[in-house]
Amino acid sequence: MKLVEFLCCMFLSLLISTSQAQTPTDPSESRALRSIFQQWQIPLDSLWDGNPCTGAAIDTTDIEDPGFNPGIKCNCGLTNGTCHITQLRVYALNVRGVIPEELRSLTFLTFLKLDQNFLTGPLPAFLGNLSALQTLSVGINALSGTIPRQLGGLRNLRILAFGSNNFSGSLPPELGLLVSLEQMYIDSAGVGGQIPRTFANLVNMQVLWASDNAFTGRIPDFIGNWTNLTALRFQGNSFRGPIPSSYSSLISLTDLTLRNNLLSGTIPSNIGEYQKLQRLDFSFNNLVGQIPGALLNLSSLSYLFLGNNSLSGTIPPQKSPLLLTVDLSYNRLSGSLPSWVAQRNFSLSVVANNLTFDSSSNSVLPSGINCIQRNFPCNRDSPRYSSFAINCGGPQKTSTDGTVFEAENSTLGPVSYYVQDDRWAVSNIGLFGERFGAPYIQNNLAQASGTLDPELFQTARLSPGSLRYFGLGLENGIYNVSLQFSETGNNDEGARNWERLGRRVFDIYLQGSLEIKDFNIRSEAGGAIDRAVQKKFEVQVSENFLEIHLFWAGKGTCCIPVQGFYGPSISAIRVTRDFQPTGSKKNRTGMIVGITLSIGLLSIICAFTILYLRRKRSSGNEEEELLEIDNRLNIFSYAELRTATGDFNSTNKLGEGGFGPVYKGILSDGREVAVKKLLVTSHQGKSQFVAEISTISAVQHRNLVKFGYLAPEYAMLGHLTEKADVFGFGVVALEILCGRPNADSSLEPERMYLLEWASPTMRPPMSRVVAMLTGDIEVSTVASRPGYLTDWQFNDMSIFNGSPESSTSEAPLHRSNSLSSASKVSGADYSPTTVTQAMLH
Repeated sequence: MKLVEFLCCMFLSLLISTSQAQTPTDPSESRALRSIFQQWQIPLDSLWDGNPCTGAAIDTTDIEDPGFNPGIKCNCGLTNGTCHITQLRVYALNVRGVIPEELRSLTFLTFLKLDQNFLTGPLPAFLGNLSALQTLSVGINALSGTIPRQLGGLRNLRILAFGSNNFSGSLPPELGLLVSLEQMYIDSAGVGGQIPRTFANLVNMQVLWASDNAFTGRIPDFIGNWTNLTALRFQGNSFRGPIPSSYSSLISLTDLTLRNNLLSGTIPSNIGEYQKLQRLDFSFNNLVGQIPGALLNLSSLSYLFLGNNSLSGTIPPQKSPLLLTVDLSYNRLSGSLPSWVAQRNFSLSVVANNLTFDSSSNSVLPSGINCIQRNFPCNRDSPRYSSFAINCGGPQKTSTDGTVFEAENSTLGPVSYYVQDDRWAVSNIGLFGERFGAPYIQNNLAQASGTLDPELFQTARLSPGSLRYFGLGLENGIYNVSLQFSETGNNDEGARNWERLGRRVFDIYLQGSLEIKDFNIRSEAGGAIDRAVQKKFEVQVSENFLEIHLFWAGKGTCCIPVQGFYGPSISAIRVTRDFQPTGSKKNRTGMIVGITLSIGLLSIICAFTILYLRRKRSSGNEEEELLEIDNRLNIFSYAELRTATGDFNSTNKLGEGGFGPVYKGILSDGREVAVKKLLVTSHQGKSQFVAEISTISAVQHRNLVKFGYLAPEYAMLGHLTEKADVFGFGVVALEILCGRPNADSSLEPERMYLLEWASPTMRPPMSRVVAMLTGDIEVSTVASRPGYLTDWQFNDMSIFNGSPESSTSEAPLHRSNSLSSASKVSGADYSPTTVTQAMLH
């Protein structure tokens, strides 16, 4: 009997297939499909023979079957005697070109999936006329332009996906007319602005992924009315304001991700309504207040990310047994750890808080957690190290220059850290989206180019969120930080075009300051993969602590070439000092000898220079040798000065001043001056005449001296003493030794004046130097600028009056209200402030 039933079923299926096979496809649709495939260079199936609605197009084969690509499905029962194409799938076939105009002829389409190709141009407005569409998916392409408002005509649409493209502008309000819409995937689409208020009509929405778009304004409260919502992902946007209390109505939620926005306020107290919630991510916002106890007791919650906010208070004492992954790092929590941290298979990160630890907590958490709290107790004020190198994600390696890159291949998960001998540490926070169980280490057998040490690039540490490396117990000073990267993946020749659309984008922070925003390894390598990229930085360590932070701000693609392919990746780190260490006893003798020899050498140079000057002054050939004046040393010719003073004779001599006599005279414009004559050797190796001049009339003068040559007491107060000679000679001697003028406006402010390099106010007394060298006191890292550089502005309006013995001012000197200071970028243009804060601040 069963055999008879089976044969009857087979016969019936054959009759149906034969009947449908004899039903022709609408000719206009057949022609349109053939033209579309020709433009996209897709081979035409010879079995079609002008009738595409045959075979798999009309049997039970599912349109999403991996072997049915490209694929179409037809319905031959819509109109008498004609089959119509209702579904079209061209998925990940490396199709290039635009969306053809002929597509408008397929008016019976209910399903259109063109994802993971290399389609360019705009999203055609005529798609809004395909009113039968229920699924429209064009994600992971290179489409551009604005989203057409005509899509609002697709009233039957249930799934809309156009993420990972290059669109621009805002979402059209007409999309709020898609009242049947259930799923919307628009991550990394390129759109921005405020989400239209018309979206309040989308009450049937179940899934909304809208990360990595420049959405602004307050986070929409009308979403609280989407009671069917199961997944909401907003990360890397610019939403502000508190988490709406209306969201407590979203009791069907299983995934709520509001990561890396600008959300403020507290965590809603009614958070306990989310009993179906499995994953919650509020990290990298500006949330304050305490953690609600109900949050940790949600019956279905498995992953909880609250890191990088400003949460305070203690950690709730109770937790659901299903909650096994918790990130509370970079907050301001205090107190001790609750007993539930000892639960089996439980992962917790409390890095950078104000917690206290006892012996029991130390036994259940990975060692070293106390070293990476905000107060940083390990080796604080007693530094032990001045360098380290790490082979990220791999075993120990020795580079060609002999540097040992220590192993960093411990098993890290979504919330984890590792501390190496209280010397350096690594912390990882993040979950790879839809790629659960993905490794946090990338192994690569390809030979990296552009480096002498390709073995350092055989592994890389990956993170889907926040990856931090810490240097612990470092001696304070300037350090050179070298970060080494290499992007891996399919080779350039074999990779399909859509796979090259992937963009790994993350930010690089050092000591809490943003150094590189939207860093893209592949772009830095000129578009190549497996090519070494090295970024070097100079960093100040002032509290024995270094923090390197690689941060995924939600930018770049999430799912190319595979799901969960995003976030920071780094191959190696090398940190070396850029100063002479003072803490090592074995080097102190050599350092003292070196400093003594340097001072002695400078003294010898100065002595020979003085002897040379004195010999030249007594040579009697000054007039012949001093006719050409170096403009950087003086602005008067010898002839002009000689005329002004009456040949520098005894009749107008005011007295002796250090290395030279002081004369009075009258310049050609009638100004009375006091001139002090000094003979030196310039940095160009020729004898020069340097005159120090002050006016003794009430006539305003301009540019009498070059700033920096006069002694401070003479420059500011007009007091001419023997020390003025010594100061002027010292400046010229510095120019000779340094090979640069005393003032250079082309340099940065802190290096503009040569005097700032050797100012007495920046030099400690020798007794303090010896104490530093012997390790009895700390080396000072802050030095002030000379008062005569910061407190006064010398400009053309400054006037000195009177004689060398007394000076009054017709116009007061101008006090400067702005002192030079160095600052760095402190954050992304929309990132929360906590992202840019170093641990200790």
